[in-house]
Amino acid sequence: MEKESTECVFCKIARDVNTRKIYENDNFFSIYDIKPIVKGHSLVISKKHFKTILDIPNSLTQELLDCIKKTAFSLIKKNKEEFGFNIINNNFKIAGQIVDHVHFHILPRERNDGIKIVC
Repeated sequence: MEKESTECVFCKIARDVNTRKIYENDNFFSIYDIKPIVKGHSLVISKKHFKTILDIPNSLTQELLDCIKKTAFSLIKKNKEEFGFNIINNNFKIAGQIVDHVHFHILPRERNDGIKIVC
């Protein structure tokens, strides 16, 4: 784990008790993305400063999955039609990581939404 950064935007959000969260447990929380790619685009973020998924201790993976699942269930509950979603995690700049603080994108999907995910 890297030392928490006073400049890290996600560390600042984690410290802000007034942040509107979709879900929260002891080590992770989820919020709506401020620049959504699709309606409902959400982020699952670690409360502690870890740069990538490789830095998250194995002991926290259950809480991480809990936060991802509870966030996805919340999005499903709000959707009245068919529902699908992608979970995306970029690690290091070369793979598209913009904020150097581990986070996961949850992208709700609709039929024929035009979003192309290449795997």
